[in-house]
Amino acid sequence: MASPPATPSDDLPDAPEVISLWPGGMGPGRLHPITQEIVERSKDPATPDRAIHGISHPRMVVFRPKQPNGAAVLITPGGGYVRVVIDREGYEMARWLAARGFTCFVLFYRLPGEGWASGPDTALIDAQRAIRLIRHRAGQHGIDPARVAAMGFSAGGHLCADLSSRFDAAVYAPMDAADAMPTRPFCSAPIYPVISMTPPLAHAGSRQQMLGDHPTAAQEVAHSPDRNIPANPPPHFLLHAEDDPAVPVGNTLALRDALKSKGARVECHLFEQGGHGFGLRNAAGKPVAIWPQLWLNWVQTTGLVKQA
Repeated sequence: MASPPATPSDDLPDAPEVISLWPGGMGPGRLHPITQEIVERSKDPATPDRAIHGISHPRMVVFRPKQPNGAAVLITPGGGYVRVVIDREGYEMARWLAARGFTCFVLFYRLPGEGWASGPDTALIDAQRAIRLIRHRAGQHGIDPARVAAMGFSAGGHLCADLSSRFDAAVYAPMDAADAMPTRPFCSAPIYPVISMTPPLAHAGSRQQMLGDHPTAAQEVAHSPDRNIPANPPPHFLLHAEDDPAVPVGNTLALRDALKSKGARVECHLFEQGGHGFGLRNAAGKPVAIWPQLWLNWVQTTGLVKQA
């Protein structure tokens, strides 16, 4: 079976190229009908801040650089697992990276609380499928299939960390040739991520969407990336603001300690101020605004970017 094609977007008019994740478009395991909605949260037309929920057709929006450097980045925006942020943690980051040679894929993943049979593994299923499709289609995008990085924000940072810890988990049945591709990211960047599903570190909203109202201790462990680090984790770049009012900085520290215990390469940056969800636009004018350049400097040491 051929992998899904790239098609024009029918609901994101500024997305020139979209790749459906699944044959037929629909994500597997639908339990009841779902209605997609895009909400504009900004009052300034010059700085859109859209978010989407009700995703039943998971897909990637592709941002191609004018001068590709051969590396790709899979971006998983945040939204507390109740929505996926389009602009602040998706398109803005993808444009910044594409301007520096990276081919970017912004993932619109299904939300685990919206009635999927796969429950808390729903978003991970889409992330695994996404990185496999990127590698399967590498020749079409002019990228090295080995050099595919992951980057995620907030709840999307949880998804990024989940993918980077459970890349070998068999969470769905193979569907076509793309599913023979590996899912381990070349390197990973969970940014102000949700990590723990156990209070008090847990982000209550993400935990409820993932696990429901009364999760067991075993469920909390199974979906806390810091408690599932494999023997061969990819190198990680970690970033958090210590004044984050939504996701405690202890999430990043717990992930750092767990990665270090497995001998992983870890670059960790903590900033005194920044709050939560700063991405690019809300970091402007603050010391934390330097973070994308810090990531770029770091990936040049990992081999994601080939030195001239």
